[in-house]
Amino acid sequence: MGMKVLFLIFHGFSEHNGISKKIWGQINGLKQNGAQVTLCHYTVEASGHRVWKVNEDVLVDLGKGTSAKIRKRIDYRAIQEYVVKNNFSLVYIRSDHNANPFTIRLVKSIRQSGATVMMEVPTYPYDQEYNTAKMKLELCVDRLFRRQLAKQLDAVVTFSNFDQIFGQKTLQISNGIDFGAIPIRHPITKGGEEIHLLAVAEIHYWHGFDRLIQGLALYQQQQSARQVIFHLVGELTGERERQDILVPIQKHGLQQQVILHGALWGTALDTLFDQADFAIGSLGRHRTGIDVIRTLKNREYAARGIPFIYSESDPDFDQCDYIIKATADESPIDIQQILDFINQLKTSPDTIRASIQELSWQGQMNRLLQSDLLQ
Repeated sequence: MGMKVLFLIFHGFSEHNGISKKIWGQINGLKQNGAQVTLCHYTVEASGHRVWKVNEDVLVDLGKGTSAKIRKRIDYRAIQEYVVKNNFSLVYIRSDHNANPFTIRLVKSIRQSGATVMMEVPTYPYDQEYNTAKMKLELCVDRLFRRQLAKQLDAVVTFSNFDQIFGQKTLQISNGIDFGAIPIRHPITKGGEEIHLLAVAEIHYWHGFDRLIQGLALYQQQQSARQVIFHLVGELTGERERQDILVPIQKHGLQQQVILHGALWGTALDTLFDQADFAIGSLGRHRTGIDVIRTLKNREYAARGIPFIYSESDPDFDQCDYIIKATADESPIDIQQILDFINQLKTSPDTIRASIQELSWQGQMNRLLQSDLLQ
């Protein structure tokens, strides 16, 4: 029998959003390492009843209306009893920024049952994400109690490079990848004159794609023989993004060179990856004050088997021979450097993809299960 793990989530769960996909990835990763995983999560049924579920079964029905809303935040007895009864080795909690006396008591009692308790803090630091009055109030409570909650844990799981979070030691893992969902590219042989660059993202100003467009404008002025086409896949999220990208395209007459595809997925996206020679990661994380970040985008590019450029620090890729590190500033991207790089690159798509096998959720959750805390 594998290790018994309870995966505890304080929020609902929908099939399609990114967070739920990630949680399924983690659960499957644990199972692939032989763990027996039980999922415990909170949800509001169609009837309006607020319930805690274990896998698909209702563990406790808190009823509906205001009293049920309050019980959701303070009454964790059913979970406590379930854990005690079932002898879990590990309880893995996903933080909902909900440190308070009740969650502290819950964790204390789980530890007393003999289980190791780890809490994943998905984004850290997170205070800056709270901007409405209601959110700020919730954050106040969390801030009052989070160090006390952390003290009760065996470790905080993080995707950052922090050794400590809220005074508790961390276990650092990376955002894992579901290789099954990302096909490898099969490059199309083209006449050598055209080079295709590809960026896939929900486009925010911190992606810094304007730096690439400025670089293209400079490259065009040099009257070079090779035509460079930049494919941008994704929605422009706001006014700043539209200004940053549409204005320079107009100004420099790059309508033929920069193709805005909007959002694409499935075969249409796969075809673009086959056509592309090189991919574009984030070039403007410094605009939001972030230096080290392990983005999902870099991992997806590598899983596709395409070389790419980015400007942040990413410990999983900084030393690889198939990436270019751009400077973390506002300078235009040097297109000639990219072309020279592609020319000399001998690494095949298969080799690029193989280089990140341990970044699968199976590999990342294995790091967690192998940690000294569980031995």
